[in-house]
Amino acid sequence: QVRLVESGGGLVQAGSSLRLSCTVSRRFSNNPAMGWFRQAPGKEREFVAGINWNDESELYKDSVKGRFTISRDNAENTVTLQMNNLKPEDTAVYYCAAHYGTQPIASDGEHEYDLWGQGTQVTVSS
Repeated sequence: QVRLVESGGGLVQAGSSLRLSCTVSRRFSNNPAMGWFRQAPGKEREFVAGINWNDESELYKDSVKGRFTISRDNAENTVTLQMNNLKPEDTAVYYCAAHYGTQPIASDGEHEYDLWGQGTQVTVSS
């Protein structure tokens, strides 16, 4: 069974940085598009960032543009989310997701993604 395992969450002060990582436990013949979503207490899960299967295009939620960067290492089956200048409103559980298919592209739609990680908590204090 394929699993996505996130790591790197934690408690930081506003203005700090965190780097989240997600490892896919098994390699397939085709690379998935990968995405990061987050869910704050009492709110719906929302898209944060995504990256195409071939690492040639990225997609971001407007409020994280310029602060967050998504990247991938297909040789290592990992995707990372570098988060800089964190704000209290970034506090949430962050989820990694994978979308398989023929040359899949990044999407902000949850329904596009086939596999999900268990989530990692990010807490930003003011």
